[in-house]
Amino acid sequence: MSERNETVAVSVESPSFSYGKLVVAVLFAVALGTFYYFDLKQYLSLDALKSNRDSLLAFTDMHYGAAVALYIGVYVLQTAFSLPGGAIMTLAGGFLFGSLLGTLYVNVGATTGATLAFLAARYLLRDWVEKKFGDRLGPIQEGFAKNAFSYLLTLRLIPLFPFFLVNLVSGLTRVTLGTYVLATMLGIIPGSFVFAYAGRQLGTINSLAEIASPRVLLAFTLLGLLALVPILYRKLTTGKQT
Repeated sequence: MSERNETVAVSVESPSFSYGKLVVAVLFAVALGTFYYFDLKQYLSLDALKSNRDSLLAFTDMHYGAAVALYIGVYVLQTAFSLPGGAIMTLAGGFLFGSLLGTLYVNVGATTGATLAFLAARYLLRDWVEKKFGDRLGPIQEGFAKNAFSYLLTLRLIPLFPFFLVNLVSGLTRVTLGTYVLATMLGIIPGSFVFAYAGRQLGTINSLAEIASPRVLLAFTLLGLLALVPILYRKLTTGKQT
């Protein structure tokens, strides 16, 4: 009797689970198709941001609450669906809301979107992510197995892997949701602040390469290496004890 019940349960749960995968796949396809079909990428460029600076500032001054909600909402969608334009969005946050508040709003939007991508990869897109990025998963999986928080924090600080790829691959590991959210939230603060601060001088910026200078990248790298210090210390102390 129990075996029959289990069989029925599996047959009931499997279609709903497959249906969930299908729904998410359709949403991703629609989002990507809409983005590229209507060439929305042109609006997430430095030139577009500079061209519309006056109208964006006017709207933000007149409808501040709506501007914040709209900005965070767009950032969540951009990150969750792994669309291009994260750097421009962060610049816009600093330009519209200031360095500190811009960094805060960026953090809320990026962390929320990254968490949605993480959950989608863990529960609905596992097979697709492994098939699509299988050859690039090894180093990340190995790092997570050793120390999830420190390794994820390092990946967020050092631009070694694309942001969207870390979101998806993290869902395939055993890292807990709380650890993932905390490491992501803390790890993106330095980069978000640098771009938000640069957004305040929008008129003087001619390319994103001016912001991500070798000195800035070196600073991020050093911060990322600091996150690995606990792991190195643990290895050294363990080696001495043995």
